[in-house]
Amino acid sequence: MRERVASRLRLKEFHYLEGDTGDADAEAHRYEALLRAHPLDLCCCGIGENGHLAFNDPPVADLADPLPVKVVTLDSVCRRQQVDDGAFAIVAEVPPRAVTLTIPRLLDADRLFCVVPGAAKREAVRRALTDPIGAACPATALRTHPRCVLYLDRESAPGAAATPEQPPS
Repeated sequence: MRERVASRLRLKEFHYLEGDTGDADAEAHRYEALLRAHPLDLCCCGIGENGHLAFNDPPVADLADPLPVKVVTLDSVCRRQQVDDGAFAIVAEVPPRAVTLTIPRLLDADRLFCVVPGAAKREAVRRALTDPIGAACPATALRTHPRCVLYLDRESAPGAAATPEQPPS
């Protein structure tokens, strides 16, 4: 978020989850206090390869979670995706736990912009759009938000061919 969003905009404030503090529980409490003081206007999110939102992994994601922020244990698919996305060099470097906003808290934002690029996400996007809303695919919860916009590229769009666009002749 820092590199791809906040550094490119003139924002009054941008509050980050600080994952490298060494105390995940303290960070969850710190961020929860920030959310109480500064309600979300905009949620920029994506959909994980396993259908997760933030680090709310299936099938343990709680779509009615009473907590706003919590510490979760990452599943193997999510940890592998962190490596594939370039955040870590190897799975052993990926922390087993992460601080995340819960799904109800993400959905509290006035607007949601969900950006999902790449062929690896196509099945998760299809499931988010068609599966029953529930923990088996947490991204299905996006369908309950009245102002959620989903941005896909050709590769992530269900039913689209995963070939590069041909130039006009």
